Amino acid sequence: MLTKNSHMSYSDRQIIETAIENGSTKQAIATTLGKDKSTIGKEIKLHRFLAYKCNLPLECANYKRCKHERYCTLDCSDYVPFKCTRRDKSPGACNGCGNYRSCRYDKYRYSAFDAQHDYQMTLTSSRKGINATVNDIKQLGELLLPLLKKGQSIYSILQSHKEIKLSEKTIYNYIENGVFQDVGVSISTIDLKRVVRRKMSKQKRNTYKPRKDNRYLIGRKYSDFLIYMEKNSDAKVVEMDTVYNGISNGPFLQTFKFREYDLLICIYQTVKDSLHMLDGILLLEKILGKEMFEKEVEVILTDRGSEFILAEEAEIREDGMRRTRMFYCDSMASWQKGSLENVHLLVREICPKGCDLHALGLTSQEKANLISTNINSYPKEKLHGRSSIQ
Repeated sequence: MLTKNSHMSYSDRQIIETAIENGSTKQAIATTLGKDKSTIGKEIKLHRFLAYKCNLPLECANYKRCKHERYCTLDCSDYVPFKCTRRDKSPGACNGCGNYRSCRYDKYRYSAFDAQHDYQMTLTSSRKGINATVNDIKQLGELLLPLLKKGQSIYSILQSHKEIKLSEKTIYNYIENGVFQDVGVSISTIDLKRVVRRKMSKQKRNTYKPRKDNRYLIGRKYSDFLIYMEKNSDAKVVEMDTVYNGISNGPFLQTFKFREYDLLICIYQTVKDSLHMLDGILLLEKILGKEMFEKEVEVILTDRGSEFILAEEAEIREDGMRRTRMFYCDSMASWQKGSLENVHLLVREICPKGCDLHALGLTSQEKANLISTNINSYPKEKLHGRSSIQ
């Protein structure tokens, strides 16, 4: 019997997430929950999120056999739009896909935790007088952000986009009250010339709260790290972070600091997202070898950057065996991985803030190796006058 006019519960969403991972269809999920197939489809489509953005100009099914140096255009005679039944039709997300790691097309994931959080935010927003869903606000924010970055005013944007049915004042209020930031779109008053000099509103000061913990932090917070180290005092710790100047176009250095040896390893990255950072960890394992990695990288301590959220994938290999353990520093507490922060001061002597790292010459892994080799050659007091590579 179908349950009509009933809200989706957190346990329902957990069942949906598990079913997606197992490759169940929308119809099968609907039957299990006693709901209509369209309800399940809307739930997944509304709350799934883009976990990986395809680097190709177009999602072409022939990209592996491309004869045009992957210079993609709609006019290309070999262009065939990529289609994925699992992602685009049923169940509608990529959780549990056997090709997830090797696939380089857009990847969408569904998280019961995030979906429930979005749902609760929608209820909260309605109580605050915001007559819009989280998805509507997010879509509006993603439309506004690049235009604001180009220097356009809210007024000029509204004149060009008649589909936006909100007033100029309402959008300014959304920005001042952090409504867009609450849904993950980084629009703030600093982007607006008109209000940049205004103080934070009293309402904003009174309602400001730190970012809520995400599911990947459960059992991996800094307090959990301290407990683990108390029980495993001989565990070897590697601190991990990212160094960059241009958030939009890179390049990025994924840095690893081996505490015991005061040794720095830099992995060159062109994209700062969770899959590339996971690939960096896997590359480090390949460099060290499986046995040495397990011995020397028993624990990884990093910050709560969105690029490091794939903790489970980093910790557990595909065969189910443990690779390492990941823990996260508290928010705004970079000193908790102070050893790496100190070595970043040396990195910044080579790659100063504000400069174009591409123009400076940071264009490949070989150049990244030069940076780490240079720093590892410094004599260290901790090592009694020897360098890390000695």
